[in-house]
Amino acid sequence: MSRSYEIQLYFDTGLENQVLKAWNILSLRQITTQLIKIESRPHITLLSTPFVDPLKLSIPFKTFVSNQIQPLDVTFSTIGSFPNDPTTVFLGPTPTLSLLNLQTQLSELVRREGNVEVMREFCSDSWIPHCIVAQDIPRVRMAEAFCVLRDLNLPISGCAVEIGLVEFLPDTGCAMGIFSYSLGNSSEY
Repeated sequence: MSRSYEIQLYFDTGLENQVLKAWNILSLRQITTQLIKIESRPHITLLSTPFVDPLKLSIPFKTFVSNQIQPLDVTFSTIGSFPNDPTTVFLGPTPTLSLLNLQTQLSELVRREGNVEVMREFCSDSWIPHCIVAQDIPRVRMAEAFCVLRDLNLPISGCAVEIGLVEFLPDTGCAMGIFSYSLGNSSEY
């Protein structure tokens, strides 16, 4: 497994707990525990890249997030799976203009300030907003995973309140937060 980085959009406590509930039910039913194992946190992946220099991005990222972006309303209204990754299930947020603009602006910031090429699936014309709720699901349990998620009684709503840069470590498979900023102010986590 090679190193990779993601910029992730995090939720308020209420919405985060609703997503964690799904993770826990999938774990209790022994469908998958992958996201719990890698110590992930419920999020929408805004972009992913195999390389980024966190020091180069930290200041422009903090300035952008604290000065230009306010908390965003998020409503998960769909359940989906990627055709090229048949073992992953996600919640799909209603694609609001503010969410789409945020993703586009962050992609441009990373290209400009970090001198990083954004992966094709995270370019604005092909990005599918998603919050992964299950990975590495055995094929024979996919229908059961979808049924569990249907029981969440979508739509579920809350706010996105924080953005962070995460590194996935190849030796442990775990996610390690590098920096994180609250939307609309300069608090660092």
